[in-house]
Amino acid sequence: MLPAPIGLAPPVPLVIHPESATKQPSVVREGDGMAASSEEPEPRPARDGQGARTNPPPPVEASRRPECALQWVPHSGGDAVHDRCADAFPPNRFPGKDVLVHGKRFDALQVGANVLWEIKTDRFDGYSRFLRAKVVDTQVPELQRERAIALGCGYGFRVGVSSEAHRAALLVLDADLDIVVTGC
Repeated sequence: MLPAPIGLAPPVPLVIHPESATKQPSVVREGDGMAASSEEPEPRPARDGQGARTNPPPPVEASRRPECALQWVPHSGGDAVHDRCADAFPPNRFPGKDVLVHGKRFDALQVGANVLWEIKTDRFDGYSRFLRAKVVDTQVPELQRERAIALGCGYGFRVGVSSEAHRAALLVLDADLDIVVTGC
């Protein structure tokens, strides 16, 4: 074994605790191979539900404006098909929950993106021409209000509808809506 050059310390083995990547590495003590650390590693954050993951932080504007803070509330209920679609399609970051922002319930907050969703499960293709017109005349102003709330709080906004016919009818009245056909 050669001596270390003057002014340089010999290499020291380091142990990095996977539970706390932000902590300083611990030096391994000579002889016993145990890590010497003056602090306990921080515990991992709790994981809620199957496949839970760390989510991106809320948008900057949301953290500055109290009315834009996210609140998770149970789905309104009464429509199991709608609730399943809202959880599965975007997919919802918080399955089983709606997201309350600025007093408005949104059906989902998309996993991996700060996008609020409104899901429409109308069986639009089966409606009469009169009923189709009534439905879109009612939905478009509400969707515009929801989009304004979402964008005002720093979130994206997307609408999920069951059919291409429903999507096309909504876009006739507001071509700026971001609408996806979910099929559910």
